Amino acid sequence: MARKALTEKQFWIQRFSKTALRAIHILGITGAGGGILMHVPKEQWLVYWIMAMSTGAAMMLWEVVRDWRWLIQLKGVLTLVKLGLLSLFIPLATYKPELLITVVLLSVVVSHGPAGLRHFSIVHGRRIDGRKEVKG
Repeated sequence: MARKALTEKQFWIQRFSKTALRAIHILGITGAGGGILMHVPKEQWLVYWIMAMSTGAAMMLWEVVRDWRWLIQLKGVLTLVKLGLLSLFIPLATYKPELLITVVLLSVVVSHGPAGLRHFSIVHGRRIDGRKEVKG
């Protein structure tokens, strides 16, 4: 079933929404990351952590609902790897700074890597382009 094209108004609403969500996510990452890297008591950066995790979950849901192939593209797979690394914060608490730095570096690859890398399907062994996405 083919999807109808977005109206200009729908496009701009989606673009602004995705950009705003990403901005809040980055704010949460910087607040929590600063707290972790500077060994600040958790109570002082916990709200940023919650902000980062909730907006990250919303962005993942956005991508999966838009096109399930995101899950088999390298950008989705690396995002799931990042979640796995974040889950190690509890058993490997002394390595939080190192884990965080790894997650941030993976984020750069996912966000700024070439399309051929980000859209590479680990299932197909080649680039798989998904539906046209709204940038943000």
